[in-house]
Amino acid sequence: MHDGNAEKTGEQLTGHALIQSYLRGLDGSPGVYRMLNASNEVLYVGKARNLKARVSNYARPSGHSARIARMIGETASMMFLTTRTETEALLLEQNLIKQLKPRYNVLLRDDKSFPNILVSREHRFPQIKKHRGAKREKGDYYGPFASAGAVNRTLNQLQKVFLLRNCSDAMFESRTRPCLLYQIKRCAGPCVGLISEEDYAALVSDAERFLEGRSTKVQSRLAAEMQAASEAMEFERAAALRDRIRALTQVQEVQGINPRGVAEADVVALHMEGGQACVQVFFIRANQNWGNRDYYPKTGSGAEEAEVLEAFLGQFYDDKEPPRLILLSHPIEDADLMTGLLSDRAGRKVELAVPLRGEKAELVANAARNARESLARKMSESATQAKLLNGLADAFGLDAPPRRIEVYDNSHIQGANAVGGMIVAGPEGFEKSQYRKFNIRGEDLTPGDDFGMMREVLTRRFQRLLKEDPDRHTPAWPDLLLIDGGAGQVSAVAGILAELGVEDVPIVGVAKGIDRDAGKEEFHRPGEAPFALRHNDPVLYFIQRLRDEAHRWAIGAHRAKRAKAVGATPLDEVPGIGAARKRALLQHFGSAKAVSRAGVEDLKAVEGISETIAQSVYDFFHAGG
Repeated sequence: MHDGNAEKTGEQLTGHALIQSYLRGLDGSPGVYRMLNASNEVLYVGKARNLKARVSNYARPSGHSARIARMIGETASMMFLTTRTETEALLLEQNLIKQLKPRYNVLLRDDKSFPNILVSREHRFPQIKKHRGAKREKGDYYGPFASAGAVNRTLNQLQKVFLLRNCSDAMFESRTRPCLLYQIKRCAGPCVGLISEEDYAALVSDAERFLEGRSTKVQSRLAAEMQAASEAMEFERAAALRDRIRALTQVQEVQGINPRGVAEADVVALHMEGGQACVQVFFIRANQNWGNRDYYPKTGSGAEEAEVLEAFLGQFYDDKEPPRLILLSHPIEDADLMTGLLSDRAGRKVELAVPLRGEKAELVANAARNARESLARKMSESATQAKLLNGLADAFGLDAPPRRIEVYDNSHIQGANAVGGMIVAGPEGFEKSQYRKFNIRGEDLTPGDDFGMMREVLTRRFQRLLKEDPDRHTPAWPDLLLIDGGAGQVSAVAGILAELGVEDVPIVGVAKGIDRDAGKEEFHRPGEAPFALRHNDPVLYFIQRLRDEAHRWAIGAHRAKRAKAVGATPLDEVPGIGAARKRALLQHFGSAKAVSRAGVEDLKAVEGISETIAQSVYDFFHAGG
């Protein structure tokens, strides 16, 4: 790949004439082009099999859609990068879109990883559990599942059928009698020797067969065992096997649509209406439906279906492993390039298909129906949200409905483990990817000093904004700040922002009324008399929801910090000791205190602890001689 920036010509030209001036310097190479406006902001990033041919299309004075015509009219300069192959051009295009987020490109807002089921292999009695994130732990991973709820439902049913443990290794080692899960027939009780290692391994194998789509064989074997137990008059065992068969049948019913002819696929369906788009993704693994999720990509001011779906695929699978088959509701322009890119990412062949008949077409039709219904609900919610934002602007005397509301709250217990929380809401509702938590660092704060905590949080937040976007070109700047508190808090916040040179962001304090009842809130603006809203005003309920969400977020962050502090041990500070070695040491010795008293030879006896690491641990605890 090499840089092929064209020399900028015709500085006074814009639109078609400007684009025409670039054609002389281009050839038929594949590559990526960028269109920029007069402020040097990137409007659009595109790929081309043939740069000269693609750019010449933009140079035509007519025949464009309204979206492309607007984009051309705003173009004041262009940049080009040639690539060796067309697939490289597609990859570079996706990377630049993700980095630059141009206004006219289709953008997918997706920051969530998918959960999996993990059958851990780090213990003689494997644990079955939900897993999200990097696959570092030894074991077999099954997924992806569309949501944590889908995983939890499946795990719940699997426990009924296969009786596998879900407790942590530390909990397992500390048991002296079986826990409640054994009593309610959700676990085989391996922690206290109620099942042999060999019999437990057979349960694990059955669970994995089910997760691989071979549940019929498992069910047949269980039925045969139940019949044999009944004939041998082992009626208690026969009843237990009957309960497991019923639970397995229930799992299969809960799974919903389980295609017989599709073992592994993602079903991706698009529906567009009123300039908005919804993409539904169904996950089919091991001939089972493992849930679905909806996405609402920005359509780049009016892109067509083929462009929206192609952009979605490139961005969706940027950090996710694609399956062997992806079923689409609409054809895309460069299916061969996308197939090559996804196959390279997966390290095996990936097929894209737009089925027209049969079971695969039924799967796509079902996903498309879900996309249509989800978009209808979303558009209805957006209309309601727009009314609320308009009402908020009227109530607080704002110049326009806010596009970004930031709500702040603090959480602590007598000053300990203090955390500040910020949530964000706008036309699309709560924007959870924009939520932030602030670990309070101020060592000179008096415990419980909410003013001091708020000062630290707002100072850090707005100093970063001023550094990253001083000219306010991005939507990261808020149109409204909501603070939990009355006139004193509002005055303090206004003073903090004034010190930073930010004096044009509206601030509203939300304080409980005289009786401290919800519905009697008073609102405070800097330098103005407090006022209230009618108790049945929808805007009041909206503000209560915002405040409650901020409170929930701050408390959750505080609890996580407190739990981490409670679980901390001196081993966290030892160089070279990560989570796996820490777990091995604690399981071997029973406590961090016992580790601190151990000699080098004792430490070396622990699996995964080399002589060098053992010496490092010993030296850490005996540094004072």
